[in-house]
Amino acid sequence: MVVQVRPGELAQWLQSMRPHGQPLVLDVREPAELQVASVRADGFELRTIPMGVIPPRLNELDPEQPIACLCHHGGRSMQVAQFLQSRGFSNVANIAGGINAWSAELDPSVPRY
Repeated sequence: MVVQVRPGELAQWLQSMRPHGQPLVLDVREPAELQVASVRADGFELRTIPMGVIPPRLNELDPEQPIACLCHHGGRSMQVAQFLQSRGFSNVANIAGGINAWSAELDPSVPRY
């Protein structure tokens, strides 16, 4: 089962994952969405790989690195988190509510769309 983390709880989850390595927020949205709104890396590595190209680019991700997946509302990121977990990634979470909730809970300067 994939851990669900609200944006307001993300800092605590990231801190709890530190013993497992530098946490990664994996933004799986499309390039056009990234132009509208994005998050700033603060205490984590930020990488963008659109959902549709995760399988062929899986080798770019470390199965031991803590990864929190992010999308617009949390649906696509949940699918990616489940996919990663099924491929042996052990420290995976879904950012519930996505960047929309990120804007509402953490950083209102992030545009909502």
